[in-house]
Amino acid sequence: MTAETTVDLPARRAGLIRLIGLAGILGGILLIVAAVAVWVAVSTQLRAENIVIPDGAIAFSGKVVDGPIDAYIQADIIQQHALELADGKTYAQLDQDDPRRATVANASFLRASLFTSVVSFGIAALAAGLGVLFILFGLALRGLVPSATA
Repeated sequence: MTAETTVDLPARRAGLIRLIGLAGILGGILLIVAAVAVWVAVSTQLRAENIVIPDGAIAFSGKVVDGPIDAYIQADIIQQHALELADGKTYAQLDQDDPRRATVANASFLRASLFTSVVSFGIAALAAGLGVLFILFGLALRGLVPSATA
């Protein structure tokens, strides 16, 4: 048994709700387009660096870094190599006059840059997901309130 309830809205209010729904749909589309643009831009920039995941990485050895998982794996292998070079010590733990300190610092900077790209991919995925939700909410609002011409 289905009970149906109808609510009469003033035309002005119904129009506002439909407008908000349309704004949600358009905003969602904009978020998805921006997310795709960011994903492509970051991926293209990473690929242009021609960073190849070396042997010894946990996965994807020989692959050019161009995505979030690749960047994370490359950052991990850089940390492993830096720790091996510095006998398990981090940059902050090395003596100021240790000749390995500059190399370990560069490794740290490279890892930070790779993690920045991982975060960028994550934010792009979040924006795309929110875009889909905005579109769905916008469609729901517009579906609940019929147009004045219907």
